[in-house]
Amino acid sequence: MDYKKAGVDIEAGYQSVELMKEHVKKTMREEVLGGLGGFSGAFSLAKIKEMEEPVLLSGTDGCGTKVKLAIIMDRHDTIGIDAVAMCVNDIACAGGEPLFFLDYIACGKNYPEKIADIVKGVAEGCIQSEAALIGGETAEHPGLMPEEDYDLAGFAVGVCDKKDMITGENLKAGDVLIGMASTGVHSNGFSLVRKIFEKEMTKEGLGTYYEELGAALGDTLLAPTRIYVKALKAVKKAGVTVKACSHITGGGFYENVPRMLKDGVRAVIQKNSYPIPPIFPMMAEKGQVEEKIMYNTFNMGIGMVVAVDGADVEKAMEAMRSAGDVPYVIGTIEAGEKGVTLC
Repeated sequence: MDYKKAGVDIEAGYQSVELMKEHVKKTMREEVLGGLGGFSGAFSLAKIKEMEEPVLLSGTDGCGTKVKLAIIMDRHDTIGIDAVAMCVNDIACAGGEPLFFLDYIACGKNYPEKIADIVKGVAEGCIQSEAALIGGETAEHPGLMPEEDYDLAGFAVGVCDKKDMITGENLKAGDVLIGMASTGVHSNGFSLVRKIFEKEMTKEGLGTYYEELGAALGDTLLAPTRIYVKALKAVKKAGVTVKACSHITGGGFYENVPRMLKDGVRAVIQKNSYPIPPIFPMMAEKGQVEEKIMYNTFNMGIGMVVAVDGADVEKAMEAMRSAGDVPYVIGTIEAGEKGVTLC
């Protein structure tokens, strides 16, 4: 009896590491110390000393059951972008710059090419957010997970000078809400998505082309979560103060927008102020999902909401466009009970 007969292939693990090295190298920053394969990732904090009062920000998340679609479609090179996005977007909306990322892959069986594909996506997410991929873990769980299954999660650390943190404390009535377009469903609500499209949850069903989507169903649903790090950096570089910011993740508008507000102010969002991607009305109709539940589960086409002074709106939107994002004025801040009104 040996470890391989028990279901864990150490040699496959070594092969996975070799295959992923080329992807990891692309994410390196000058602060990274040492190479891949150490017991821990090392990152120099020399540059942070230049800040008046540096604050470390951290985020950890996964991709939820979106991973199941990647498994069904046998397409694994983008799900890693989602894992990175879910962490670094949270750091960015607090005013932070992501520094480094670590991933954790649990699998029923280590297929080296598949693991390398997953890490390829993680590396791409790190490149998009300018974070270094400094470590990770791939764990085989025979008997706990089916051989073809895996789960993916990650952890990011960022930094911000305390004076630049986005806290919402200076929000006032009349401030304007700008929403940045999402790429689709992103990485939340997929248990409901899978229930709505229960009959389509096969490789053939997800490969079906829909005219209203302009793409196959699986391609639309698997589209990677948009990373907004560069857009928010561009806004800061343009000299615009972001007063408050919300990453629209699980809980949609109703749970996430209030998190950016201080007491005494309310966000008022116009639902018709931007185009809603066709996947959302398609799901609402097919699944007979009430509108409020849609806005309480999904991003409905807006992945990040930013509050700025009215005088800074055009400058902020131009900065977002320069980073490749599509912004819309979607509402305002009003005096009132803390919360959000969708009208």
